[in-house]
Amino acid sequence: MILISHRGNTNGPNPEMENRPDYIDISVNKGYDVEVDVWLINSVWMLGHDGPCYEIGEDFLLTNGLWCHAKNIAALERLNVLGAHVFWHQEDDVTLTSRGFLWTYPGKSLTPHSICVMPERANYETIDCAGICTDFIKRYES
Repeated sequence: MILISHRGNTNGPNPEMENRPDYIDISVNKGYDVEVDVWLINSVWMLGHDGPCYEIGEDFLLTNGLWCHAKNIAALERLNVLGAHVFWHQEDDVTLTSRGFLWTYPGKSLTPHSICVMPERANYETIDCAGICTDFIKRYES
């Protein structure tokens, strides 16, 4: 199963650190994939959930294991051209990532190709899917 740290979190939300490049690197170095929130503003790459906060280089976005959540249309288009693993969603039941995974909103039906997002926000009897994205990813280590 793919274990995806939500914004770099591994043991609960940490709003002061989320999406910071150094925080993301820690999770990647622990062997987790990481979902990051990406903006492209005036040709400058930025990370941040509610708005662009942390400037990064384009190479960072091609880090193995990053799942780039495009936060604006410019980021979506350019990430796709770069070949980054990218997706766009807001509150859709499911969205298709650029590598064929089904990014699935909490509580919605799962398939073997789904990424179960925030399972702690839903009452799944079983979680049978390709991966899990959560702030509590350590809970899912085997």
